[in-house]
Amino acid sequence: MGFESSNGTASPKLLKFLIYGRTGWIGGLLGKLCQSQGIDFTYGSGRLENRSSLEADLVAVNPTHVFNAAGVTGRPNVDWCESHKVETIRTNVAGTLTLADVCREKGLVLINYATGCIFEYDSSHPLGSGIGFKEEDTPNFIGSFYSKTKAMVEDLLRNYENVCTLRVRMPISSDLANPRNFITKITRYEKVVNIPNSMTILDELLPISIEMAKRNLTGIYNFTNPGVVSHNEILEMYRDYIDPGFTWKNFTLEEQAKVIVAPRSNNELDTAKLKQEFPELLPIKESLIKYVFKPNQKTAAA
Repeated sequence: MGFESSNGTASPKLLKFLIYGRTGWIGGLLGKLCQSQGIDFTYGSGRLENRSSLEADLVAVNPTHVFNAAGVTGRPNVDWCESHKVETIRTNVAGTLTLADVCREKGLVLINYATGCIFEYDSSHPLGSGIGFKEEDTPNFIGSFYSKTKAMVEDLLRNYENVCTLRVRMPISSDLANPRNFITKITRYEKVVNIPNSMTILDELLPISIEMAKRNLTGIYNFTNPGVVSHNEILEMYRDYIDPGFTWKNFTLEEQAKVIVAPRSNNELDTAKLKQEFPELLPIKESLIKYVFKPNQKTAAA
């Protein structure tokens, strides 16, 4: 679905992006991508929950498109949200809705980086079946307060025809030193579960999100690479390409539950809609090798 933006243009010289989330991982990467593509961009200075500050940003910047990579995920992880519920609502719900509303008033497309951690394997989408959750499916995972707020806001944003919601999951990048990187996280854990999941390779998918803005695409998209990959499969690649001496230990979901506050989402998302728009999109394991492990390879052969 497309939106009749007030600034429908695809020429890099005529594009101007307003990006929220300057200090975040995705927001920082977006800025670097804009620089490399010669796209004019500015980071928003307003607070998402402060409508007048957002309106002031739009007047000052006069963007063609707005990107929302701001939000509360919690530090060091989503367990933080369990004890900071009001702060989580303020940014993830009130703030995101305010930005969407302000953009709609101005006739602007909002690219909103959301989450796919609002589903979990069930009897209709069993683990290992290859049957993924589609964009129109109703979220079935509210085990964490973070996921609960994200599911709420996604449902409300369906009513905003100017919003493009991108369901990101377990984001991975070629920067293996970044503590937010899913690979970096699991290599540092004492023990890991081993469950196939849909995941997002940012090096491949963030440029696609810029292209989606240029095309003024709106609606919900499962924003992951096709297929699933398990924790062990990733760690095996890490061992084969990066550190031959690397070892790890597994534990069960029941054992994991004892060391975390809130349950975690595990699922497969159906990527047919995104793949139809971008046929070149690589399956998850191919993307991991091309964008993450090959560029970082330290072993002689893998």
